[in-house]
Amino acid sequence: MANATLLCSPLPIQTNSSLPTLRCPEFLKKPRPLTGNLSIPSLNWKPKPVIGIVGSALALALAGSASASELPLLLGTSLPLSEPANALSLPTWAIHVSSVVEWITAMALVWQYGEKSGFESWKGLSWGMVPLLGGAFCACTWHFFYNSESLEVLVALQAALTVIGNATMCYAAFRICKVTDKNSQKL
Repeated sequence: MANATLLCSPLPIQTNSSLPTLRCPEFLKKPRPLTGNLSIPSLNWKPKPVIGIVGSALALALAGSASASELPLLLGTSLPLSEPANALSLPTWAIHVSSVVEWITAMALVWQYGEKSGFESWKGLSWGMVPLLGGAFCACTWHFFYNSESLEVLVALQAALTVIGNATMCYAAFRICKVTDKNSQKL
């Protein structure tokens, strides 16, 4: 804004030489409305939640190895908290949870793209991502219960859902490619 003010001075510029006077470019004369949204085509993101999520993720990632068993040391209390040796640290949990949130967000964005672009085959890609989300839930559940031997069936289920999810996404991508090829041949 300050640059526009400096470049668009209402007073004529006095020159002692024969150089031409600089004029204000047209795009600087038209004031743009200030909005509270980030302008990304087809997305309408509010900056405060985005900054909050990014800030929380950074804080969790930079917190270091802080598990519940280390909490009394951090808080200066003598509360006895015991966790098994295979418990996940706070940054590892942050990565697990943020990965699931990112995957759900990606599914929603792919679905919206399919609706707004008119290419319904993109919705199939969103459906193809569902088994992989199920696998992510299996992994988080297994870790939540400290990798319990009684829940090892979740590891096998996660592996199966990963294979199924990779196959469904491959098929959905093939459908998108087929529809795109048909549309490009019409041109």
